[in-house]
Amino acid sequence: MDWHAGRTALAGAGRGRYPRRGTIVSETGLTGCGVLITRPEHQSQELAAGVKAAGGTVFHFPAFDIIGRDMDEIRRKLTALPEPDIVVFVSRNAVAHGLAAVKEFNAKIAAVGPATRHAIESDGETVDIFPESGFDSEHLLTHAALQDVDGRNVMIVRGQSGRELLAETLRERGANVDYVCVYERTPYEPTPAELEHLESALGEGRIRFVTVMSVETLECLVQIMPSQALSLLRQSTLVAPGTRVLQTASELIPGIATVLAPGPQAPTMINTLIRLWQTG
Repeated sequence: MDWHAGRTALAGAGRGRYPRRGTIVSETGLTGCGVLITRPEHQSQELAAGVKAAGGTVFHFPAFDIIGRDMDEIRRKLTALPEPDIVVFVSRNAVAHGLAAVKEFNAKIAAVGPATRHAIESDGETVDIFPESGFDSEHLLTHAALQDVDGRNVMIVRGQSGRELLAETLRERGANVDYVCVYERTPYEPTPAELEHLESALGEGRIRFVTVMSVETLECLVQIMPSQALSLLRQSTLVAPGTRVLQTASELIPGIATVLAPGPQAPTMINTLIRLWQTG
């Protein structure tokens, strides 16, 4: 199969061939393969460790930094809002920087995806609303608890920007929706040495795949990469767990091959990389 012929979707195709989530299909399946990881290092440790354990080489180039907002500022914001019936966390960053401030509310907690749910539960809280499948706003909005929300107060905990679909749909269903922004995402500022290392690795063909977990990550990556490095990036294959990322990649990096992974969990991403690498 020619992975460079354009976008290839692995999600949903041949489901029976995939091992259960959490299982890596091969401990040597990435031998000789270089993978560029674009999330901040503290958020990509499991993915990086899995790539290395499978024999691959990790090139870490974070596209952005996460800066949490002052907790006192967040709490002042909360006092000006009506007490929520439902609090929605849209990411692990939202949990890390906002969960402590909203624990006092007697509200149902919703999580957009499994990683966000895990972060909440790891802090001792119960997640009441989460998608049975999928890991985005569209899937969360299908949950029964979010259908009849007329007159209910919904608080969405997120960064300084993001998709509006969740809030817009809940408002259409009659909910009163407020945002609480608990962190900012700022483009990473690479050093000249980091840029030189990246361009060298790309130019020498040592980076076979680049993993991008969100549209915001991709936008920051394109913003901070020099034009020469961005041009060289087209020689790699971009692997992402969301169709919106692939669509954005085709717009921002025309010509780059893209592959849709079945999910954002580290084992799932690693298994996708292994299958691509072994298929050639």
